[in-house]
Amino acid sequence: MDRVRFTSLDVFRGLAICLMIVVNTQGAGAKPYPLLEHADWFGFTAADIVFPSFLFATGNAMAFGGRLPEGAFWIKTLRRTAIIFALGVFLYWFPFVQHDQTGWAFKPFSDTRLMGVLQRIALCYGLTAIAARYLGVRGLIVLSLVLLFGYWGILTQFGPAGEQLSKAHNIGNAIDLAVLGKSHLYKWDDSFEPEGLLGTLPATVNVICGYLAGLYIRKHTPSRFVAMRFLAAGIILMMLALGWSLVFPIGKKLWTSSFVLLTVGIDLVVLCGLVSLIDVAGKGKNVARIFEIFGRNPLIIYLFSELLVVVLWMIPIGRTDSWTSIGKSIFQAFAPGALGALLCAVAYTFVCWLVAWALDARKIIIKV
Repeated sequence: MDRVRFTSLDVFRGLAICLMIVVNTQGAGAKPYPLLEHADWFGFTAADIVFPSFLFATGNAMAFGGRLPEGAFWIKTLRRTAIIFALGVFLYWFPFVQHDQTGWAFKPFSDTRLMGVLQRIALCYGLTAIAARYLGVRGLIVLSLVLLFGYWGILTQFGPAGEQLSKAHNIGNAIDLAVLGKSHLYKWDDSFEPEGLLGTLPATVNVICGYLAGLYIRKHTPSRFVAMRFLAAGIILMMLALGWSLVFPIGKKLWTSSFVLLTVGIDLVVLCGLVSLIDVAGKGKNVARIFEIFGRNPLIIYLFSELLVVVLWMIPIGRTDSWTSIGKSIFQAFAPGALGALLCAVAYTFVCWLVAWALDARKIIIKV
C-alpha cells in the first residue's frame, strides 16, 4: 500500500519541480507570457503557485517518515536543514570565479546571496519537523494560525505609516538588511529579498499544511472520501484567502498570509484531482509516470537545472553566451515572441527530465 500511497504525492512533487524549471528558464529574446512571470508585488499569476506547491510537497513527504529516537531526530533534522541551506548558498556562489576587465578572479563570498529557494525550503523544513515532533494535529493547526495572524500583525504594526506593506519599507526588508546586509540580498529587485527571514514564518505554514494533508492520506489511504475532503477544504481556504486579501493583499514576494491560504487551497484542489484520477480511477498512469520520475529526485534535479543555466551563461558564442544564443538564434527564429521563450523552457525541462529518468532507471534516489 505504501507504493500506491506515494503515487499521487510523487506526481504532485514532480509537477511542482517541472513547473518550477519552466518558470525559471524562459528563453532569451522575448518577454514570457504574463502568467509565467511572478506578480510584481501584489497579485497572483500561475508562476506564483510553483514555489509554495514545492513547500507543500515537502510537507507531504515528511508525513511518511518514521519516528526516530530523540537524538537521532535532532541529528537528522539539523543535518538535513544545514545541507539544504548550504547547497542553496553554494548555488548562488557558483561558479566561484568571475571575469572582469583584468581577467578571471575569485568571486568574493561577501557579495553572495544568503537566502533563496533552497534556503527557505531548508528553514521551513526544519521548523516544521521540530513542530511536528512535539505538537499533535491540533497543535500544528494552532501554530499555523499563530504564524499567519502574527505575521500579519508584525507587518502592519511596524514601518512608516501607510508604507508597512511596501517593498522598501516593510519590516521584513528592514530585518534582512540589518541581519544579512545589502550585499547578501537579492540584487535584481531593488535589493528586496523575496525569500527573506521574516517571510519564512508564513511559508512554514505551507509545509505544515502539506504535512497535515500527508497525514490524512496516510490515515485514510487515497480514496474518493479523501479527495472530496481535500476539494472542500481547498475551496474554503481559497474563499478565506480572497476575503482576507481585502485587508492583507495576496502577494508572493511578501508571502502574505492570504497568499498562504490561497496557495494551500489550490494545492489541495490539485491533490484532490490527482488522487481521484490516479489512485481512485486508476487512469492517466502513463502521463503520471512522466511527473513521478521528476518527483523521485526533486532536489537534485532542481540543482541541476539551476547550475546548467549558469554553465551555459559562462560559455561564450560570438559576442554573447550560449544560453542567450540558444534562446535567440534557435527558439526565437522558430517561434518569435513569448511562444519561443516558452518552447525554450519546455525543451530545457525535457533535458532535466532525461537526467531524472536516467537516475530513476538505475533506481538511484539521492537523499540528504
